Amino acid sequence: MILRDPGLFQPDLPLSRRELAPLLDAALVAMGLSGARYELRLTDDAGIEALNRSFLSTPGPTNVLSFPAGPAAGKGKRGAAVFLGEMAVSVDTAVREAFLYGQDPVEHFLRLLCHGLSHLAGLDHGEAMDALSDAALDAALAAAYDAAVFSSPSSAC
Repeated sequence: MILRDPGLFQPDLPLSRRELAPLLDAALVAMGLSGARYELRLTDDAGIEALNRSFLSTPGPTNVLSFPAGPAAGKGKRGAAVFLGEMAVSVDTAVREAFLYGQDPVEHFLRLLCHGLSHLAGLDHGEAMDALSDAALDAALAAAYDAAVFSSPSSAC
């Protein structure tokens, strides 16, 4: 499920469920988690700061927070899709970081989402997570190009 905080607007990013769901589905397929479910909250800096303070006792905004539900098995009992957990992304921080890093905003936004999905899949920072996140990002970017989210391929890919 994809939830967007009221009033959140960023015309340069695929923030609607219609735009974003196929990109995340492609990322999950690349991760070997086809059909897995998750909850994604798209928020602003104030929203993610509240989550960061409440759950991690850390002041200030961050880019992405992940709350894994447990070990990811891809499928639950009787073929039911497993619930991976919940994550939140600050759209404000994603756009600001893309500018600071000289990256395409859509690509950076998708990179953060794939990073969060990797945490939901049970991985911690390291080579295995980097490889899985990169594969997921490649699939999400390919889906974004197919959906014409980009006007031309990114040179940072």
